[in-house]
Amino acid sequence: MRYKYLGQSGLRVSNLSLGTGNFGTAWGHGASPADAKAMYDHYRGAGGNFIDTSTNYQFGEAEVYLADMIASDRDDVVLATKYTTGTTADSSLQLTGNGRKSMIQSVEASLRRLKTDRIDLLWAHASDNATPIEEILRAFDDLVRSGKVLYVGLSNFPAWRIAAGATVASLRGWAPLAAIQLEYSLVERAAERDLLPMAEAFGIGVLGYSPLGGGMLTGKYRRGESGRAQTFLSVFVHKEDDGNKNAILDVVQGIADDAGVTPGEVAIRWSMTKGVIPIVGPRTTEQLTTNLRAAELELSAEQIERLDKVSAIPLGYPHKFRKDPFVNQSITGGRAESLDAPSHFVL
Repeated sequence: MRYKYLGQSGLRVSNLSLGTGNFGTAWGHGASPADAKAMYDHYRGAGGNFIDTSTNYQFGEAEVYLADMIASDRDDVVLATKYTTGTTADSSLQLTGNGRKSMIQSVEASLRRLKTDRIDLLWAHASDNATPIEEILRAFDDLVRSGKVLYVGLSNFPAWRIAAGATVASLRGWAPLAAIQLEYSLVERAAERDLLPMAEAFGIGVLGYSPLGGGMLTGKYRRGESGRAQTFLSVFVHKEDDGNKNAILDVVQGIADDAGVTPGEVAIRWSMTKGVIPIVGPRTTEQLTTNLRAAELELSAEQIERLDKVSAIPLGYPHKFRKDPFVNQSITGGRAESLDAPSHFVL
């Protein structure tokens, strides 16, 4: 396991994060306390230190399970949790959404379940499309100043809102956005249109969930095996329902066969080559073992190019406009070929 700084913060995290959506059985699909503890111990034994959970995972069971697991090495793990969705499907209006009241109540409840005095990274789980970004960032700042939260981030927010929040926080001296969380995999690359360039320009770290496309990229559904596709979480599972996804899995499987590894290892490692910290969400220690091997896998430039090509998406406007040869010549005085572009995105 290797480590990196999260965005432009001083927080040092492992390059694979352990997601705990399967820590519990309240959803009717997941891991028992003993199995969850075995996965946690295996992850820590491999050098992992970045734990991602949420107030609503397994209706709160995930946080409860984690409380005893992290007790003996609390200072050595980076513990991230989320607010916004409430704990159960029928959480009240005051326990959901992005507002300050929901945030404070959720944090207090998470601290009790986790039996800790602080949350290392607090995420807003999703945009409620109503709460002003200033309210979210100001409330984040209050929690950071109180010591109950150390770092903050946004999950499943559009790029323009994240950019606005990062700018407001910087101008007003509030706690900066350390990271964003988004779906990212070979079968979900939409983040490349705006979210990833925005994060690079602002120096914001990126965590990518569902690096296996909900299990599709392991090839298990092609083999007739079961998984989240057979639960209420099937909405988060990509299906081989078009020729493009079939082609992607074919290439992943081919590279895995050539390298003597599993398709899942190839898919996870590919996302890591894009500067994203994948969040793996295993249900068993066996699955976690496979996930962790991705950190040691080396993909060649040719293999990455094949994966890039088969999974490429049209970036659309204004990206297509910006890359048009005529436009490039027009904005460089006819010297596009002799002008070296910056190596990074600029604001």
